[in-house]
Amino acid sequence: MISGQSRAKALGVALLFVGPNLIGFLVFTLLPVVAAFLLAFCRWDLISPPRFAGPANLQDLIADEKFWYYLYNTTFLMLGVPLSMFGSMFLAIVLSRNLPGLWAYRTAFFVPSITTGVGTFILWQWIYSPDFGLANWLIRQVAGGLNAFTAAVHLPWQVHWDGPRWLQDPAWAKPALIIMGLWGSIGGTNMILYLAALRNIPPELYEAADIDGAGAWVRFRHVTWPMLSPTTFFILIMGLIGGFQGGFAMAHVMTAGGPDGATTTISYYIYQYAYEWYEMGYAAAIALALFAIVLIVTLVGWRLGEQRVHYE
Repeated sequence: MISGQSRAKALGVALLFVGPNLIGFLVFTLLPVVAAFLLAFCRWDLISPPRFAGPANLQDLIADEKFWYYLYNTTFLMLGVPLSMFGSMFLAIVLSRNLPGLWAYRTAFFVPSITTGVGTFILWQWIYSPDFGLANWLIRQVAGGLNAFTAAVHLPWQVHWDGPRWLQDPAWAKPALIIMGLWGSIGGTNMILYLAALRNIPPELYEAADIDGAGAWVRFRHVTWPMLSPTTFFILIMGLIGGFQGGFAMAHVMTAGGPDGATTTISYYIYQYAYEWYEMGYAAAIALALFAIVLIVTLVGWRLGEQRVHYE
């Protein structure tokens, strides 16, 4: 039988360990979240005291065409999430085999995911330079090779394309950012998660499939894919949450939200209202709307995932 004094001592020791983390959570997470929720119903310019405005900020937000356009931008950029997932899965399947120099391949694919964000953005700004960048140089080389081939076989076709203006063209800016994101994410943490999941698949399942005469595609469809579904579900949910919340750093460094707002995301829009235009109440209202969107998408994804994920 544990005495009351022993229980109090055990509780004190537990609080001693949990306390720093709990204080950090209260000060740096819970308090800002509560403050942002309250500010969503106020007008505040950081100089004068906050003034209660009721639902005015949320009403303005619903009528804000820019907000809906930037929400579209954010959703469009999230097309990279499924592409990254399938790319990571493919890499993990390839790198799970016994290949010579396997550690070197895994390291090479993983390195882009740990490079510093600003340095990566500056590098890709140069790659996407219309006149001197590597991307358009490669396009010009391909166009020149095609022209040489058509001339050699006496065909009248000629290709004249110097490449798009990438970050300066509203039609190409978002695809350019998606390509950059794929370069940095395909070989990153998702690939590691898939590698770990592949190692946990019982080899007896593949042996049984081989005995039944199953080919590579059948083994993937009926063995690998179902067994990877919990990992895929986790990566998808985290990717959706990160996609809605992301996009600030690359927009701020590479395009400043341009051209014509084509790369402005919801997170960058919050930054503009809060720290460029000093309308903290409206910025908090946008953050509240973003929270609601993320919550709804997560709950719907979780509900659908429970019906399709193979847990055994």
